[in-house]
Formats: sequence, structure tokens, C-alpha cells
Amino acid sequence: MNFEFSGPTGLTRRVIPCLDVAGGRVVKGVRFKNLQDQGEPSQCALRYDRQGADEIVFLDITAAPERRGADLEWVRRTAGQVFIPLTVGGGVREVEDARKLLLAGADKTAVNTAAVARPKLLSELAERFGSQCVVLSVDARRTAGGWEVVTHGGRKAVGGDALEWVRRGVALGAGEILLTSIDSDGTREGYDLELLERVARSVSVPVIASGGAGTIDHMAAALGAGAAAVLAASIFHQGIYTVAQVKEELETHGFPMRREAA
Repeated sequence: MNFEFSGPTGLTRRVIPCLDVAGGRVVKGVRFKNLQDQGEPSQCALRYDRQGADEIVFLDITAAPERRGADLEWVRRTAGQVFIPLTVGGGVREVEDARKLLLAGADKTAVNTAAVARPKLLSELAERFGSQCVVLSVDARRTAGGWEVVTHGGRKAVGGDALEWVRRGVALGAGEILLTSIDSDGTREGYDLELLERVARSVSVPVIASGGAGTIDHMAAALGAGAAAVLAASIFHQGIYTVAQVKEELETHGFPMRREAA
């Protein structure tokens, strides 16, 4: 199956395993519910690093509901043995929270709930650390008229237009968008391509597709819809594919992949 590019051609795409963390363990569920233990964070990250992952995304999914910062200990352990970019989100409410994550070894910080509550946070983070360190994580759920914004680890619908929020977030300083379809998350039925394409066309920063990857064709379709990177969890945690297998197959679809230097 061939896929047409709607985004820039000739640019390498990224494959990113996502590690949702709760209680110091990697977990995975369906639509953010029925979480199952997948292992210790640093060991999971090391496995994916060895498989050729371009980056790792850690999301402390209980930090916002519990009104605490992300657990820095597993961030430090991971940064000490994994030497690819780490994005860490969860519980970032102030510039100081992000500073602690970056000092612990994160390369980028992802913000969701706190940014919705106080959008100026995005500008504060960008001014202090640079937009390249600021990832706006957007959890979106379909409504009759489009997509609404969901916060608190998928627990709270706050309404509003998710597309409008993405555009505003970029204007405030976000350098990347992590776009998760709540409806598709964990289902392995494919990304929400309509949502993804509309977001990718409306902003100039990279968009990471998240929520619903079940096959490599799903990932190719997301890249064809304009994503700069594809993020997945279940298919990697459960050994359905390795990162290396995904990258090799995506190259056959015509999407340039980053490779280790010989």
C-alpha cells in the first residue's frame, strides 16, 4: 500500500514509544482506563533505545489528578542509561516544575492540564527554555461538531475546540504538538486521521500522532496525513512489533527514517 505525503517530503520521520507511568510503573489501558502493568520505566526505555527508537515520551498520567509533580527518580534513572531525547509530561504547573524535569535529564517537557488552565504557562516555558523544549500535549475527543479538549489524564472534558486550542498553543510558544485521540487510544484501530490532518495543516510545528496504532499501515497513514512522528505504546509493549521492524517497513512506504550511524 502506498501513501501520499500531505506534509513536507524528504524529511526523516520519527518513531516514538510512549510510556505511560502510574505509581512508578509503566502501564497501558484502553481510552486511559483498565490500566495493565508493563514494567519498570527505565528498563522499558532502554529496550526501545536498543531497538532504534528516535525518542521516548514519558507521561506521568496520575500526576495531574493527584496534583503533584512527575516522579523525578525514574526520570534520572532513565536519563542515566538512555541517550536519545526524552520528553516527560505530567504535573508541570510552573516553570520550576519543568526546570526540575530538565535537570533530571529530560530534553523536553510536555504540558497539558496546566496549560489549559493557564495558557500563559506555555509562553513562560518558551521564554525560559526555548520553544524546542515545550511540547503541548492535547487529548482530544470527538463531539457532534468536532473535537473537544480533555484533561487530567483523560478524566475531565473541558470542552472548547481542540483545533483552536492547538493553534493558540503554538502562538503562545509550543514548539511541538503531541496529539492524542481519546476515542482511538489503546484500541489498535488506527489514528484519527481526520483530526490529525486538520491539525497538521493548521500549524507550522511538528505534530506527533498518538492514539490507536495497531499496524504499520496505521503509522504510514498517519505520516501521510501530515504527522512528523508516530507514537505508539501497546504494539511495542506487547511485542507485536519492534521499533526496528516499524522503521524498516515505513521506509518501504517511502518515508525516510533516521538510522544509527555506522
